Amino acid sequence: MKYAEISHFSHPKHNLKYDYTEKPFKCDGCNEVGIGSRYRCSSDDQSCDFDLHAHCALPSATITHPFYKKCTFQFLAKPPGNERRYCNACQKDVSGFVYHCRACGFDLHPCCAMLPMVLDDGDTKLFLYRKVSSSCHRCGRKGRSWSYRSSCKKYNLHVACVREMLVENWRELYKGQSGKSVEGKSLALKNTLEHHHRSSSKGKVQKCCEIAGMAVQFVISAVLGDPTALIAGVVGSLISRG
Repeated sequence: MKYAEISHFSHPKHNLKYDYTEKPFKCDGCNEVGIGSRYRCSSDDQSCDFDLHAHCALPSATITHPFYKKCTFQFLAKPPGNERRYCNACQKDVSGFVYHCRACGFDLHPCCAMLPMVLDDGDTKLFLYRKVSSSCHRCGRKGRSWSYRSSCKKYNLHVACVREMLVENWRELYKGQSGKSVEGKSLALKNTLEHHHRSSSKGKVQKCCEIAGMAVQFVISAVLGDPTALIAGVVGSLISRG
């Protein structure tokens, strides 16, 4: 459910208003990158730059997940204990809001916990798997993290690899250390895939890159917390350049 304006325990000074952005932002709840739907501080104070993913702004007290049928995940404002913890979906550090199973010790970033089990635009369909036996089109390795896999089982992308691509290409943009625009950035997926399939014919490589490039658009939009067709198109413009 979407609300126009909310109050939130993590930002008691001001209310948060629903907002939509095509520029990347850092969520002040889970400390992960986001794009698209968010809740942003409604104050006119320019120094109050506070954002939350929609999933972080409107969490459920507890959730279950089909990958962990015996687990009940509780929403926490910070990871439990003093030891370093990581997300079981993307294998990245957990440093803020988290869904945690006390019985099993599993952790999920809020956006990872809400990743759709199926991404489908009518032409391309991707299924979320906890583990797959095939290698990832980004890193060439097996295992590692949850993966999205095409229905034909030829295209596979680790959720962890998608997060790495985001960090690699948007860290400077978010911190304001680069004068380049968003349009000037590229995720360079095409070159990665061509290297991965260098033994294939040129026609097969092109077709593979086209399909996998479409797949990564969907996966990126889902990982960012807003799996919509519009966001997929925005991110797709990044992928198609370079």
